[in-house]
Amino acid sequence: MRICVIGGGIVGLATALQLTRQRPSDEILLLEKETGFGRHQSTHNSGVLHAGLYYKPGSAKARLAVAGIRLMTDFCREHGVAHEICGKLVVAVDPAEVERLRGLQERSRQNGLQGVEWLEGPAIPEHEPHVHGLAALRVPEEGIVDFGAVVQAMATAARAGGATLLTGATVTAIPRDGAGWRIETPLGDHPAGFIVNCAGLQCDRVSALAGETRSTRIIPFRGEYFKLRPGREQLVRNLVYPVPDPAFPFLGVHFTRMIQGGVEAGPNAILATAREGYRKSDVNVADLWDALTFGGLWKFMGRHAGMCREELLRSFSKRRFCASLQRLVPSLREEDLIPGGAGVRAQAMGADGSLVQDFELIERPNALHLLNAPSPAATASLAIGLEIAGKIPKA
Repeated sequence: MRICVIGGGIVGLATALQLTRQRPSDEILLLEKETGFGRHQSTHNSGVLHAGLYYKPGSAKARLAVAGIRLMTDFCREHGVAHEICGKLVVAVDPAEVERLRGLQERSRQNGLQGVEWLEGPAIPEHEPHVHGLAALRVPEEGIVDFGAVVQAMATAARAGGATLLTGATVTAIPRDGAGWRIETPLGDHPAGFIVNCAGLQCDRVSALAGETRSTRIIPFRGEYFKLRPGREQLVRNLVYPVPDPAFPFLGVHFTRMIQGGVEAGPNAILATAREGYRKSDVNVADLWDALTFGGLWKFMGRHAGMCREELLRSFSKRRFCASLQRLVPSLREEDLIPGGAGVRAQAMGADGSLVQDFELIERPNALHLLNAPSPAATASLAIGLEIAGKIPKA
């Protein structure tokens, strides 16, 4: 059987690689619309290896992050990809956050994390001298990695396993062809008996090409970063995160030491005016219209009006951005921050304005659609690929 993976980001590549390992008699084809692999979410992120701390016990995110970080570190060692298990602090700065931090500690236990430590008072600066808080969790299994190098290594390994990987192959139509599909691209038509949709920021549109109803919609949220200027990077040794606010659907701004050197600070989360737009000036009319005509987005913004306003103001105010970071590192100064990069998160949203919290995989007799795969999907990519491979029926 010919299996076609649509999307050459880290999850699509990991899926193609696992298919070559699990189904060696099948023909594996991967189609990527860009001229190279991993051009979007895969490499526009913090480069963090997530161990599964935050996710609801029993959820796909929790299960696949825990398994995925081990598969990913093994892959990095095997292929010589730069990575480091450096540990992370999650810091509570007020009593309400301390209570929520206790909940995270219990969640870490239920998710099977090892070596998580509760820190208080002077124990915190022993790990991060410039961080102040009432309490913190030290999560030793978390780390950092060069996801760009992971992407290239996965592409090489998938090809070595026999997969065919095509770039510049934008999928324009997916009509049925007998019991299978005919996938139309500028490079020609490609028949397939089974399709796996790993199209990330475009996954809902690809699913629609295959006849699915877009009951959930991908809403793009841009996350913007600053960096600590040279000479002030010693303010953070490794990874420093706030305690997530349950009223806020994202993790909040944090500090990340990068595997290539330097420290990032961010990201915020604002509505992106283009699904693949990394600057404020990037506007895609079709993408913006798609978001603004979706009723769920307006319900989300109404429910989180204060948060949306604050995120927008922080996007245009370095002072506000710095103030958020100073909750964790009080000695940080506004002049310590220099412009960094940005990423766009493909977040699935329901018609009622709720964010889809877990990975979402839609199964059909001859197709699988991965319709929500934000963080920790990069960390969990090899585990996701293994799970997908196991769900495809034998020909």
